[in-house]
Amino acid sequence: MTRVLLSLAVLAIFLLCLYGMWRGWQRRARRQAEVLPEFPPPPAETGATMLETTGVYVGTTIGDDWQDRVAVGDIGHRAEATLKLTENGVLVERTGASALWIPTAQLDGARTARGLAGKVMTADGLLVVRWHLGDQVFDTGFRGDDKDVYEQWVQALGGDS
Repeated sequence: MTRVLLSLAVLAIFLLCLYGMWRGWQRRARRQAEVLPEFPPPPAETGATMLETTGVYVGTTIGDDWQDRVAVGDIGHRAEATLKLTENGVLVERTGASALWIPTAQLDGARTARGLAGKVMTADGLLVVRWHLGDQVFDTGFRGDDKDVYEQWVQALGGDS
């Protein structure tokens, strides 16, 4: 009987922790929705594709804080994705989530990094695209299936690795 009660207590604590994490994520999303500008939707025509790679969308963070993940909508959800550089901007087409569109005028460059949004890799394991929306600066991280293409992306977007 004691084991059953102890197991139920551990299960209750585990569920309480999960509920607290979920509530914290919801509060973060609500707080960010009040202050962050709305992300632009992808246009019907994005232009010709100049670079394309597949991998995992890691997340988008605010400013220089590599752990301050954007939680608004489904932007904070990791997903398999295709990253495309087109004539008009950068398109992140995510599997099972909405696409993320970054117009050319809002791109500030790219770099490689070790970590972003709580995801830590080996040196230069992530491609990070820096962009702005109004006065707010964002970093969007992508872990490519082929990391050899990162240098092409950094050069094309005017950054330095």
